Amino acid sequence: MQRVIVVLLAALDAAIAAAVGLATVLAPLTLLWVLAFGVGADWGALWPTSGALWQFGHGVPLQVVLPDDVLSGLGIAQEAAAFAISVPPLALLLFTLIFALRSGRRAAVAGAWISGAASGAVAFALISALVGLTARSDVLIAPQWAAILIPASVYVAGLLIGAVRHAWSEGDGGVVDRVHDLVDGWEDWAPLPAEVLRGATVVIVALAGAAALGVTVMTLLRGGEVVALFEAARVDALGAAMLTLAHLLYLPTLIIWSASWLAGPGFAVGAGTAVSPAGTQLGVIPGIPVLGLVPENSSMWMLVSVLVPIACGALAGWMVRSRLVWEGTGNGLGVRAGIAGGIAIVSAGVTALAGLLASGSIGPGRLAETGPAIGPFALAVGVEVLIGCAILLLAPRHRDELAEERTDRWREAMQGDETAVTAPVD
Repeated sequence: MQRVIVVLLAALDAAIAAAVGLATVLAPLTLLWVLAFGVGADWGALWPTSGALWQFGHGVPLQVVLPDDVLSGLGIAQEAAAFAISVPPLALLLFTLIFALRSGRRAAVAGAWISGAASGAVAFALISALVGLTARSDVLIAPQWAAILIPASVYVAGLLIGAVRHAWSEGDGGVVDRVHDLVDGWEDWAPLPAEVLRGATVVIVALAGAAALGVTVMTLLRGGEVVALFEAARVDALGAAMLTLAHLLYLPTLIIWSASWLAGPGFAVGAGTAVSPAGTQLGVIPGIPVLGLVPENSSMWMLVSVLVPIACGALAGWMVRSRLVWEGTGNGLGVRAGIAGGIAIVSAGVTALAGLLASGSIGPGRLAETGPAIGPFALAVGVEVLIGCAILLLAPRHRDELAEERTDRWREAMQGDETAVTAPVD
């Protein structure tokens, strides 16, 4: 495919990703605007609000400044007129990231991943800058640099991951191949980078699946509390639909909270609160329906949940070990220890980033501290994954593995003997 076509298609992908994300926010907000405020509503505030929420969905923190008429109408104290919200609905961020992954991979398949990724990154950055400069609200205020850079960084990260992953496995005839050749020169240590990333991916996917299952179980067990909070909110059908949509957008954030609970540190729903397997301490929490899923009490027996990240690490260790045995590489104890440690470190790093995105402020006062504690969350996952990986990767080699290795050596020796016999004599 011609390089110019790759560049244009990558830019088009970026425009589509941004447009779909903006439409996801703008469409329901327009419906709400029409039904709630009528045709005579202040339409000039619709775009700034939509743009600010799109930025917020990509991890941009917002400062909320409530007007005086809203404060008096709702009976809110003056000290709560301004507060920060920094726990975003991560579904929008994940959509942009996945779309960028696919775009980066397509550029790599076409053989021009560097120019394609650069084109997509520039296009999305320009759209992000346009939204940041035009969608300026007096109620939802975002730092200008963050409004431009953070959404663009999400898309660039997806582009690079998708492109480099394909180029590493299939080759690109350029910089990735040169790095690949350099790594191949490490001999027995050559599998380390690829296996570390593969194992960490297994850990993250498995842990996310277990956390999603935990959210599902809590929905079944505490669905009545969620319904009661919906009823207490006294919203009409439109309000209930908007709340439900907001809950769906926050589902990835809830999964991260659930993963932190499974790992042990848990999460907070306000300053001085804690929700973990070791114990739950809750004060007065907001009447947001989805918070009805938060368990009211805990038991020390729930600490068995820390076996879940250990099992995720063991699964990754088993899959990596099977691949190493199949390829006949990475037989040294040091190599396998390095792979186990690398998987734990990368898993902890991804966990720390997820915890950073899923924690922060959701309101004034004590609600400024919400979500998992980043350091304990990452440390717990890293240690638990390391234990699981080490169990599988550092265990003594099974007799079947040794027998297979001896068979391979015998076949190589026999092939060598046949070559020596059939070689012509001068």
